[in-house]
Amino acid sequence: MGIHATGIVLAAGAGTRLGLGPKALLPYRGRPLVEAIAGTLLHGGCREVVVVLGAGAADVAAGAMLDRCRIVVNPDWHTGMGSSFLLGEQAADPADHVLVALVDQPGLTPETVARLLAAHRPGRITAAAYRRREASDGGLAQGLHRGHPLLIDASLRPAVRETVAGDAGARGFLQAHPDLVDEVDCSDQSTGEDIDTPDQLGLLQ
Repeated sequence: MGIHATGIVLAAGAGTRLGLGPKALLPYRGRPLVEAIAGTLLHGGCREVVVVLGAGAADVAAGAMLDRCRIVVNPDWHTGMGSSFLLGEQAADPADHVLVALVDQPGLTPETVARLLAAHRPGRITAAAYRRREASDGGLAQGLHRGHPLLIDASLRPAVRETVAGDAGARGFLQAHPDLVDEVDCSDQSTGEDIDTPDQLGLLQ
């Protein structure tokens, strides 16, 4: 029997640097990106998905089919990712592990989600990690870089919650407790890149 995990999609940002409105509504393979990411979490094995909206929440809710998800709206989305993380975490079943994903990571696959769920050990955090290829190094693969999604054990949720502030999400806890983090290589699935700037829009192909 698989573990019980609630997926959390952080989709509240305004996409200011990109300049195309909320990234949740970027088109990805015929549907809004937020819809695709939420579906990936469900297909990968999350038993429920909470989508945290903020900027343009009404437009996103109207433009994406999220009927299989629970939607929460963060009125303080402009304060940074931390407040959205907290809202999503609070909306999840207290007994569940939580798998935190970013809406602007189009390379996320159900296989990555399933791999994290399968690799998870009790009392720990399981993080997707990726090998990046840098042009400056002749295209050679670099060492693993921790990224998203991030699977937080149910027993650690209160401690993680206490460290969340500003735009950091769970970063503070991860930096303070590296011994509790297991990295899982998902480089065969994607680069793990986020869409932050116009030159990264090619990730939507």
